[in-house]
Amino acid sequence: MNLHHLKVFLAVAEAGSISAGAERLHISQPAVTREIRDLEASLDLRLFDRQPRGVRLTEGGQRLLDYAQRIFTLERAAERDLRDFAQVEQGELHIGASATLGSYLLPPLIRRFRHAHPHIFVSVEVSNTDAVTRQLNEGHISLGFVEGSFDREAYGHRLLARDALLPVVAPTHPLARLDSLSAERLLAYPLYMREPGSGARSSIEQAYRAHGLQAQAQMAIGSTEALKRLLADGQGIAWLSQRVVERELASGELHHLPVSDLQIERELHALWRQGASLSPAPAAFLALSETPD
Repeated sequence: MNLHHLKVFLAVAEAGSISAGAERLHISQPAVTREIRDLEASLDLRLFDRQPRGVRLTEGGQRLLDYAQRIFTLERAAERDLRDFAQVEQGELHIGASATLGSYLLPPLIRRFRHAHPHIFVSVEVSNTDAVTRQLNEGHISLGFVEGSFDREAYGHRLLARDALLPVVAPTHPLARLDSLSAERLLAYPLYMREPGSGARSSIEQAYRAHGLQAQAQMAIGSTEALKRLLADGQGIAWLSQRVVERELASGELHHLPVSDLQIERELHALWRQGASLSPAPAAFLALSETPD
């Protein structure tokens, strides 16, 4: 069915006459008459009975009127929705983040974004770097926030910050009383790490290899907060983000080991699908992530 014919039909039906419909559409009466005849011919159905003054819908015309009104109401709603979407007035923003970013870096950004765009629904899934890149590949999220390495050819990316990983222990750990020690001394104690696929774990393993050491995990767990609590046994060592342990180091709940010959730093990136155009909401969030609080 030709939607232009349908729009002319709706104007005439609502206005009650050919002339009033033509005036509403700003076209000539003969053009309106021709459009109505073409529509009736395509449907093989009379839609109007001509009256001395105006027109009256036939039973078939009345049925079509109901559909036409719904179609063009939906058209107007679509126009409003897309206009609002383009202006970041409404819609949805789906983000994936690895643990450190999802728990510590993103919450203040999300608060600022929500303040600026209160009608945008924001969904954040916190997992690890491997899971975030998989969600991007599958189209489940628009933006990913990861720590550590990733395939730079496969994703558009932007560096957000650099982050130090610190070797931390409970204050009762045997190494906690030393003023300086080498990375090799750490090998005598259990190493607690995040699960395989974690950006933090990948960064630690790469740094150990570059130093001629092997990062042999004695325990792996998918939660940074759980890692901190496991250190209370007084035996384990964990390399944790400086952002994650600031409070515990300040309070004395955890102790930073003074390893003199090994520093681990990683990059924090925002990712999106290579070649994909970001829609307004993720583009606005990405821009916000580059500005200071």
